Amino acid sequence: MSNTAAPGSDDIAYPQAYRDLIVVCIALTLAMLSNTMLLLTVPFKALELGISASLIGLILSAPYILPLALAIPIGGFVARTGAQKVILFGSLGMAVGPICSLLFQGVGGLLANQVVAGMSNIMLIIAAQSLVAGLGQGKALERCFGWFTTCMSAGQLVGPLLAGLVIEHYSVNHAFVLIAAFPLLASISALLFTAHARQGTHAPRSQAGYRAQWRLLNTNRGVQLSILLSAISLFVMSVHSSFMPVYLESLAISAGTIGLLLSTRALASMLVRVFMSRIIQLLGGRTATIRIAVFTTVICLMLTGLAGDMILLLALLAVGIGIAGGLSQPLSMVILSESVSREQRAPSLAMRLMGNRGAQVAAPVLVGLIADFTGFTTAFALVPLLLLALFLFWSRRAGLGSRYDLDRR
Repeated sequence: MSNTAAPGSDDIAYPQAYRDLIVVCIALTLAMLSNTMLLLTVPFKALELGISASLIGLILSAPYILPLALAIPIGGFVARTGAQKVILFGSLGMAVGPICSLLFQGVGGLLANQVVAGMSNIMLIIAAQSLVAGLGQGKALERCFGWFTTCMSAGQLVGPLLAGLVIEHYSVNHAFVLIAAFPLLASISALLFTAHARQGTHAPRSQAGYRAQWRLLNTNRGVQLSILLSAISLFVMSVHSSFMPVYLESLAISAGTIGLLLSTRALASMLVRVFMSRIIQLLGGRTATIRIAVFTTVICLMLTGLAGDMILLLALLAVGIGIAGGLSQPLSMVILSESVSREQRAPSLAMRLMGNRGAQVAAPVLVGLIADFTGFTTAFALVPLLLLALFLFWSRRAGLGSRYDLDRR
């Protein structure tokens, strides 16, 4: 496969591709809705059980531990099995998780919920991304990933709000019932996929293992750029989400205002993805879009640490991070999809997810350590500079825009 990610034709891959896109968007919207409801419901259940803070931390981290280690083998399994079956059984697995919490009213049930739901969720995401990656090329693929990630973002936006309403007006157990119901609906929708979505590939296991992906990472600039772009974006957004409440609360800004700022970022990130292909064209192509997105992301985070209690400026910076992140995530998937063979897509997308998880784990730890010694203003300035230096170093080494041209046809 070519070591570039230049757009190919702008056509869909097969006549019923848009049908599969609609089905996968429905399934993943429901799955993300359920998953983000868990983010609020599980801590409330833990508080009801009266368990210690350290045990709560272990329970909250449980969904990410196994997927971080097993993402690449899961990608190989998805490639061989076909997206439809994995989405079907992954949806059922996400329904089983909250049922564990209902049947076993204790720490064991809650931990089982987190492990089962976390593994099922990573299987769903890898299968869905792999399916979307095969729906087209060029601008058609940009549009497909734009709509796909928009729908996922919508589920992520509504989930916590819905969980909060159900817990406030009914109970935590009622929320778990609803969380189990949405993935069941997703599994029913998975029955509507076309025959193309049911097909696996006959890729040898040697192409889907850790060594094969490590070789690909070392030699394929499209894979390198995809993971770097996605990790930088998620790193900044993780810092923004994790430390904005702490930083702004110290400035006597209300929790409601902080929540509104974070929701504004999420809304901007969701809406920009609908117009991703058109925006890339207006900005002058993929290379220019990537550069603008990275610079916008890091500069907005730097300025956030200097904005103090200026709410309007903080809102504009949150929108900037949301727009840049909203473009970076789907574009990174497009670049990776066009940089590897069909047989390598699922394992490579899984490797990208490992990079994302690593960034989400590292971001709060690194910024927290720096903030302890220097304060949030310095931490918000120093970390983006490190990220920008890393991107510029890679760009020069890879020859982004010259030897490695994302827009050459």
